[in-house]
This record gives sequence, C-alpha cells and structure tokens, in this order.
Amino acid sequence: MMIAALPALALPLGLEGPQSVFQALAVLAAIITIHEAGHFLAARLQGIHVTKFAIGFGPTIAKFQGKKVEYSLRAFPLGGFVAFPDEDPESSFKPDDPDLLKNRPIPARALVISAGVLANILFAYTLLFSQVLTVGLVEQEYFPGVVVPDVIANSAAARAGIVAGDVVTAVNGHKLLRVREASVFELVDTIKANANCKLNFSIQRGSATMILGVVPDKALDGSGHIGVQLSANRRPHKVKADNVADATVKATKEFSRLLATVLDGLWQVFFNFAQTADKLSGPVAIVAVGAEVARADSAGLFQFAAIVNINLAVVNTLPLPGLDGGYLALIALEALRGGKKLPYGIEQGIMSSGVLLLLALGVMLMVRDTINLGIVQQML
Repeated sequence: MMIAALPALALPLGLEGPQSVFQALAVLAAIITIHEAGHFLAARLQGIHVTKFAIGFGPTIAKFQGKKVEYSLRAFPLGGFVAFPDEDPESSFKPDDPDLLKNRPIPARALVISAGVLANILFAYTLLFSQVLTVGLVEQEYFPGVVVPDVIANSAAARAGIVAGDVVTAVNGHKLLRVREASVFELVDTIKANANCKLNFSIQRGSATMILGVVPDKALDGSGHIGVQLSANRRPHKVKADNVADATVKATKEFSRLLATVLDGLWQVFFNFAQTADKLSGPVAIVAVGAEVARADSAGLFQFAAIVNINLAVVNTLPLPGLDGGYLALIALEALRGGKKLPYGIEQGIMSSGVLLLLALGVMLMVRDTINLGIVQQML
C-alpha cells in the first residue's frame, strides 16, 4: 500500500516537467516492484505456489502469463500484490498440498510475509551506499554569523536597512562565532533583552560590509523583536566516500538518520493527527515530491527513493489489517496458540476489512493530493 508520512508539503503541489514526473514514476514503480519481488522470491525459492504477481490494483492494463504465474500491471498505483492459490476455489491444487503457503510451517510463512519489508530496507541501504560512492551525500558546512532569510515590511529591521540575504556577523562589536543554531539563539537572546535600545549590527552583504543601527521594537511581553527570520549560516556541499569502508559508515549513518525521520513522522501522524495529517501522502503527492526533487537535482532521487523505501517498509510493519504487519500479527497469534489458527472466516474478515479501509484511505489521499496539484488549482 503506497502511503507515506512525508514532511508537510507546500501547496499547491507541482507536476511540471514530463521528464521529472517520469523519473519519479519510475522510482515509485521500482520501489513497489522491489517490495512485491521480496514476497515473490521468498515464496518461489521455498517452492511455495504463487499464481499472480501484480504492480498496482484494479483493472489490468497489461499482463503476461508465464508457466505458473500471471504477471500484470494494474490501473491504480497504490501498491501491488502477490497472489497465492491457497483459498482459490478454482485452484487445481489439493487443499492438503504441502507447497501451499497455508500448509507451510510458521517460520516459512513469516519469511514470505516479511520479505517485502526486508527487500525495501536492503534496497534503501543499497541506494544510499551507491549515492555516497557516486554523487555523494549532501552535507551542511557551517560558518560564523546568522543569515536573515526574510524581513517583514516596516519592521525594525526593515527601517534599519536590513534586507533578505544579509548575514549578521556581530552585534555591538561582539562577533557571532558560534556555529549551527547556537549563533541564532545567541542573537535572538540579545534582541529580546534590548527592547527600545539601539544595537549596532555588523552586516555582510555579498562582498560589502557595513554597520546598521537597529532598535528592537518592544513586544507586549516586554521583549524586543525586529521582524526577521533567522537561520544558521550554512552552505550545502556534497561529500563522497573515500573507499568502500567509508561508504559503509556514511551509508549506515544516513540510513539511520532517514529511518529516525520516518519514525518521527509516523509517530506525529498517529499521536498528533489533527496537526500533522498533511504529512500523510498518497501516490500523487509522492510523485509530485519526486518530480520536484528531480527538477532540483537528479542526485536527490537517491534520497527520495531511499526515504520512500524506508516509509513503505515501516508502514508495512505496522500490525494493522491489510498490511504485512497485520499478517505477521496473525501468525504470531497462531504461534502463541500453539499452532492453532483463528477460524478462517474471522481471519479473512479481519484482513478484508483492513484492505478495504486502506484502499479507501489511498483513494482519499489521491483525490486530496490531486486537488492540491498546481495545474488543478489553476482550473478551480
């Protein structure tokens, strides 16, 4: 099920540029294919019967019938599926066939169910490993001073002559030498403590340097403010690995960072849904983000593909009906019951209801994200 928790997106979304859209779609198709291939290979390598391998859901666009398996491309890009003949009334296999998935031991079934997640995790790590060896990871290099990205009109800063893009290097002769966000906090504290008091800002504007007198306005709480956005003085640059060992270290660190980002995003969605529902994205928004990344920097597709892979892996491990985690939860319950399965009707009812809910959520997200596309916004 192609649903992801991505950072809040600026609206409207864009799908300009057929090449970037094609690249994003290709990445999405590859990720879905990798996930389903994990299930498929885990089953086939164990000799378990498989009847269908599909990318997408709904009506069939194209299909190929192999000796034992039907391969197809479906209309709705919400994910994909691998079909087993276990409960197919038209199946030619006997119910007690040992090569049916349902008749295999618990560990074998658990491997088949979890193989999709494992494939996405391995693919994500492989992408990051390739990135650090080829185009390199984007890292931030920090410098002293504080950048002013934006200035509010008629604010104290604007009246003093500060413009967007200026770098504040010192206040009243005290240099802002601390890097990262520490320098920002230092400047903010100075401004808050000096309401209605003149501060001499040392400004770097391109190659020019100047000193501007700024008098912070007094807020209702008594603190000073000058009406600007502030950020750390940093510039991105790409860092490649020196060798395979260095690539392993860098890829592992980056994988851990992206995994933490995904987990935090999902945590926020589940436990703070009202404020973070816009982080939940369907296929349309995922493609739009991928197209934006491709337009900005083709190398960014590595990061996009990796984080969507990790998203898909994490979402599918959730113990919810219709997801891989839901099937694993049923297998775990069976193990706790000493190998006794739940009644077939109950198990199918749980999983079928979960699939319907997930499909409904996927369609809802597709509609919402489609409405938010820039081209659609212009038509409304």
